[in-house]
Amino acid sequence: MRSRVRTVLIFLLTLGLLGYFFRNADLAGVWAETRRADPWLLGLAVAITGLTYAMRAWRWQSLLAPIGPTRFSNAFQTTVMGFAASFVLPARAGEVMRPYLLARRESLRATAVFATVILERLLDLATVLLLFAVFVLTVPRGVIAADASALARLEFWGAVAALASIAGLGVLFALAGHPDRLGRAALRIERVLPARLARAVADFAETFAQGLAVLRQPAPLVSAIAMSFPLWMSIAAGIWLTSQAFHITFPYTASFLVMTVLVVGVAMPTPGAIGGFHTAYQIAVSTFFGVPTDRAIGAAIVLHAISFIPVTLLGMAFMMREGLTLSGARRIAAEAKTADETGALPVVPRLERGPR
Repeated sequence: MRSRVRTVLIFLLTLGLLGYFFRNADLAGVWAETRRADPWLLGLAVAITGLTYAMRAWRWQSLLAPIGPTRFSNAFQTTVMGFAASFVLPARAGEVMRPYLLARRESLRATAVFATVILERLLDLATVLLLFAVFVLTVPRGVIAADASALARLEFWGAVAALASIAGLGVLFALAGHPDRLGRAALRIERVLPARLARAVADFAETFAQGLAVLRQPAPLVSAIAMSFPLWMSIAAGIWLTSQAFHITFPYTASFLVMTVLVVGVAMPTPGAIGGFHTAYQIAVSTFFGVPTDRAIGAAIVLHAISFIPVTLLGMAFMMREGLTLSGARRIAAEAKTADETGALPVVPRLERGPR
């Protein structure tokens, strides 16, 4: 029953966002703007967007190094499959499927691998906010078309998010510092839970903290932080190139502003970020750069396609090679989520492969 209500709410949210996105659209004008787009710049944007997933896999290897050695091919393939699953399955299934698949391939503790995914998200947030601050400090006069109050509000919420990310990193540092203490503290819940369940929770808590081991090893952590900047700068380059293809002109650093707004849009729990992504891009370029509605809508649709379709197709190809269907991916995600909640994530030697 709860899942049905959630599905209905997500459906209504998606419809509402799409309705807002298309509310002032002239479809003929949108098509005309799309036909005028520069195909060479769009092709370059596709190439750069593809490169970001290789960079994600490379950074993930740094975060995983203290847990155990991993092969780049496995990190890349599971990253792509995870993102593809998140785009086509509900509840961002790829977020739990990706670490689970890698753990099975590399014989690692899945809970520990899952902890590195959470750390990835915090690094992403901190990097995006820092790049946004670079834009705020370097933006030339006359670039922003909106009034000063709109930018001031954006700066305020950016500062709030930055403080929240710093607090989150602080909590992770505290957890990572003493994984054994965390496990012993979790055992105290035996007073209110059966001993067997309490032991499972304690094992989960300690293994999760061990997954944050990179925070206790400066070299891999510094490497992951350093790689976060070219990763997100390449994402910004894809946004900038697509905008330039639609004759939406602003400095490259201004794409950091658009990217920050897009991060908020992608956080909307809609399938494939449909609606949230489109509305966020339209609001960003129309509000801050005075872009006409039809041009902003056309660019948003194409940028969404560039950002989601190629990786989804590649991820589906990897899944087919593994003998995985969408229903199988959904089952694996559900299995991983259930195991994650019970603290009983097993070590499985390898992912079983289907017929080739």
